[in-house]
Parts: sequence; C-alpha cells; structure tokens
Amino acid sequence: MQFKGASAVVTGGASGLGEGTARRLAAEGCKVAIFDLNEERGEALAKELGGVFAKVNVADVESVKAGFAKARAANGQERILVNCAGIGWAEKTARRSSAGDIVGHQLDKFALVVNINLIGSFNCAVLAAEGMLTLDPDASGRGVIINTASVAAQDGQIGQVAYSASKGGIYGMTLPMARDLAREGVRVNTILPGFFETPIYQQMPPEVKVNLASHLQFPQRFGTPAEYADLVAFMVGNDYINAECVRLDAGARMPPK
Repeated sequence: MQFKGASAVVTGGASGLGEGTARRLAAEGCKVAIFDLNEERGEALAKELGGVFAKVNVADVESVKAGFAKARAANGQERILVNCAGIGWAEKTARRSSAGDIVGHQLDKFALVVNINLIGSFNCAVLAAEGMLTLDPDASGRGVIINTASVAAQDGQIGQVAYSASKGGIYGMTLPMARDLAREGVRVNTILPGFFETPIYQQMPPEVKVNLASHLQFPQRFGTPAEYADLVAFMVGNDYINAECVRLDAGARMPPK
C-alpha cells in the first residue's frame, strides 16, 4: 500500500505506541487522524503533524462514529487503521487479603479492561472496515487494519487475567477478521508488543524496569515507540502480510511474575 496521500486513523494516538505510529505515518506522507481522550496532547500532536484530532472513547459506538466522521471530513476515507488505545489492570482471580479475607476479582474492572481493549478495538475495526468497503480498490486492495495485542495474550502473568483476556481476544479475532474481509481487499494484522517505553512503564521505579528487562533476550532494554512504528510501517507497506500476529519483544518469554 502506498503511504503518500493515504488517510490513516490511529487510536490512542496521543502518547506511547500510538504517538510513535502517528509520527511515522505522517513522516511517510499519510494524512493522520488521532483518536484519544487526552485533548491537550492530542490537539498539540495533530497540529504538529498537520493532522486532525478527535476526542474518542473507543468503547463507545457513538463516540467512535463521531471520530470517524470528523477524520473523514478532514482527510477523506481512511485506508489505514492502527488500534493502539488500551489500558492495563492488575488483580488476581481470587486472593487472601492482609486481614485473611478471601477477595475475588472485581467484575466491573474485568469488564472495563475488556470493553476498552478488546471491544474498543473491534468497534473501531468494524467501523473502519465499513468505510473501507466504500472505496474503489487499487493494486493493494482497499485498506489495512492493524490491532495491538500484547505478549500477555500468550504469556499472561499473575494478576493479568483481565488484561490477558482482553489481549487474547484481539489475538484470536485476527484470522477470522482477515478472512471476513479478504475478498474485499482489506488486510488485518496484529502486533504483540513486549516491554516498551510508554507512559505506563515510564512511571515504574528504575529497579522494577531493570528486573523486567532481565527477561529479555537481546537487546536487554525496553523497546521504543519508533520501533513499534517500524513494524506498523512494514505491515502497511508489504501487501503480502495478512492475518499475522507478530511478537515484538526482544525474544522475551514472560515468567509467572
């Protein structure tokens, strides 16, 4: 797929992996729309990149529809969607409290993580695909959708039951979604990042990051949003990669904790 002049939407695009992706796609000549809840960062980045910002809650259908309407009014129908919006949560399925009471996982927190990470990605993918199907196909088809799962989809750690379930769902829907859209010329791929320099990890104490990095093979450091964006660009530009779930993790295999 050609980058220059193509319209792209990046969810969670105001920071972290999404920001790195938005910057890379803009540098490649795409017209970029950023979906995020952080208006200050999103507006500033969109202005810097010559793109457009929409305040979007990915788990809300009407919010996403409004975001796509704004993006398409400014940039035209998107051919590229990259889903980076997501949250984390740590809580055991059941545990004993310090007082000895037995406490189960909060159902509302489990539902929140699944709603944002999995249902939000699905919601955006469906609405983007509907729009892509209105386009005339070129030599590369009609579009490409790239979702973000996590190595936790395969190597979920203690306390990651909600997060792993949400990311495992993204992993699991990749092949059927790609098959659904294949005859229409829309490709679907998923990236499973490991540890990256994003706002969540940047807030961790240095000693915790050192411990996490010890589980990496090589290089033993956190990845950068630019390295994530490199893989996004490859998946967009290479028309022959479809229905793939690719780990981007420096060879990490996560232990239980």
